[in-house]
Parts: sequence; structure tokens; C-alpha cells
Amino acid sequence: MNILAVFPHPDDEIGCAATLAHHAALGDTVTLVWTTYGELASHFAGKPHAEVRTVREGHARHVAGLIGAGVRFFDFGDTRVSSSREQNAALACLYAELRPDAIITWDETSPGGSSHPDHRATARSAFDAITLARLPGILQEFGRPELEAHRKPVRFYQYGHYSPPQPGWPLVHIAVSEAAVNLGAEVLEFYAQFYGWKTGRENYIRDKKESGERAGVEYADKYFLRRGYHPALERLV
Repeated sequence: MNILAVFPHPDDEIGCAATLAHHAALGDTVTLVWTTYGELASHFAGKPHAEVRTVREGHARHVAGLIGAGVRFFDFGDTRVSSSREQNAALACLYAELRPDAIITWDETSPGGSSHPDHRATARSAFDAITLARLPGILQEFGRPELEAHRKPVRFYQYGHYSPPQPGWPLVHIAVSEAAVNLGAEVLEFYAQFYGWKTGRENYIRDKKESGERAGVEYADKYFLRRGYHPALERLV
């Protein structure tokens, strides 16, 4: 299974780090994709873009090493993600190259998901690129004619939450191992050290445990699955 996590800023992946680490441990191919370098973070004020890129690429290597993932960056520009045809096509070409079975990104209804324009725009772009990746003409137009159109179904997951407003998509829980939760907490602590946050490790683990209790497992992450109905189960219990 190929899994892409598509986010605008390094650190946005904290919420799904346990899921990604869990799948990587199972042998799935996981890739972290960022649409910007997050260059407008206050820590980079006055820094040249080349320096920001170097720092962020170092962050990416560290986080990917913890999770067991590959990394890709686009440089759409912090606060400049627009879900334009060009940006969507760039992602579509990446999908045709990496051929994901599942994609994880921001939601558009929670305070965290809706608070930043790049969160909303990247979520739209990540979804619309699924359609564009199916079109050989798009790959030809945007300079990747050697790629085969990616037409198999892709499950599209967005960060889930229990509080209203909700988008109307099914809320699903993904069971994750204790080891994966601890790796996710390490990702959080890495960024906390850089930004000067209070780490929140205990809250992070508690959130995974509470989601797990709701779903009948030890730990879980929660997502909205962008489809009309929950997938069919093989049996009731």
C-alpha cells in the first residue's frame, strides 16, 4: 500500500504521525508531502529563502527518519497555496508517479483545519489532484508524458474531530500501535523543541488513547473519510 500525507507546512503532519509510523512498520510505503516550506513562521523572520529551505529539509529528514517515510517538497509559497490548476496539476503528476492508495490531509471544518488559508487550499488541492491524475492530457501538458495516469480508487482521509461543525463524511478510526504513538509523540517533541512549545506529549498520547477507547482498541487516530458511506464491513463482529 502507498500512502501520501499532503500538508502545507512542516509540523502539520503531527496529527497523523502515529498512523504513518504504524503503516511504515507494517511495510507500507509512506511519503510526506509539503506544499510549502512554512517560510513565514516567526522563527524565519528575515532569513533568506535558501536558508529556510535548508532548515526545513533537515526537519523533513529527521521526521521521515522517525516515521520511516520518504519526503517531497513543493514551493508554492507560505500563504500562497491557492488550489490553482497549476498547483493541482503538480500534485497530480506526483500522484501519477507515486500511485497512492490513500491520502491524508487537513480537514476544513475544525479550528485547526479552517484557521489557515493554506490548510484549506491544500486540502482542496490534494483532493482535486486525484481527478487530474486520471487524465493523460494533464500529465502531457505539465511535462510528465512518461507517467501513466493513476486511475485506481484512492481513499481520501482528512483530520477528524468529534465536535461540530462536521463535514458530513463518515468518521473512521485507524488503530495504531503503542510504538507508533510513541514515535508520533517524538515528532511532536522535535517540533516543540524547535518552536519552543510546551511539548504536550502526555496530551498527545491521551488523545490517541481516548480515540482508541471510543473505537474499542488501545490507541487510534481519527479521520473523516471523504465518501458518502462508511466502507462495507466483512462481518458484523
